[in-house]
Amino acid sequence: MNAVVGTHDLLWLVLDSLRWDATVGEWERTPRLRRLLAPGSWEKRHTPGSFTWPAHHAFFAGFLPTPADPAAPRERLFAAEFAGSETTGPRTRVFAADNIVAGLRAAGYHALCVGGVGFFNGLTPLSRVFPAMFDEHHWRPEFGVTEREAPARQFSFAAERIQAASPAPLLTFLNVAAMHQPNYFYLRDHGPDDLASHAAALRAVDAALPVLLAACAARPRPTFFIVCSDHGTLYGEDGWTGHRVGHAAVWTVPYAHGWLRPADWPSSS
Repeated sequence: MNAVVGTHDLLWLVLDSLRWDATVGEWERTPRLRRLLAPGSWEKRHTPGSFTWPAHHAFFAGFLPTPADPAAPRERLFAAEFAGSETTGPRTRVFAADNIVAGLRAAGYHALCVGGVGFFNGLTPLSRVFPAMFDEHHWRPEFGVTEREAPARQFSFAAERIQAASPAPLLTFLNVAAMHQPNYFYLRDHGPDDLASHAAALRAVDAALPVLLAACAARPRPTFFIVCSDHGTLYGEDGWTGHRVGHAAVWTVPYAHGWLRPADWPSSS
């Protein structure tokens, strides 16, 4: 990351509430995500938080989801500087700041946030904490959890802001709300939500991706991307519904990072 920061734009997509099993189960039915991740695939990881608030606080300190394989390396991409970190290594970009967004801004990045779930709506003191980290932050009701067209609207809006941004390095962060409950309307007219409608929401996100990725691909510098979930959610497994509980389906999440290939995302894709 010491070579990436300053030379690359950064695109960070958090697919809120997305479960690991739904993600891998939909691999063949999410062709845009397949194209983005190729030649790699999703990596199975563990989230640092069981719901949006603690997970994002950890993310913004540089604690992205941890590899689920106990033998896998733990060296982090980014870190907010603190003494005694055992996961900061020579390839980690360390910032003398209390969060990595502030660190990237100090390194010359324009930081853009397009929020989805309520913790990004800016309507209360609590929901202004994350947006306040960014130079530019946006949330609209049509980006939120109750809107079936949220992925297309959110990605189109973010693409417009990316196209309007200066040539300076750009951090684009999106919290994508579609998989969060309620999501039944991605599959049927009435609830309840279930794992099938959760998966259908992921397919809707996949279908909406090209406009966002094409805008990133048209930028003057290359893009490094991070795509992950902040936590999973439950649909009656072992009697539980929702998240903020200690269940494997909540703690196990998909993760990927890599370099956007502009030839894969022409403006007409």
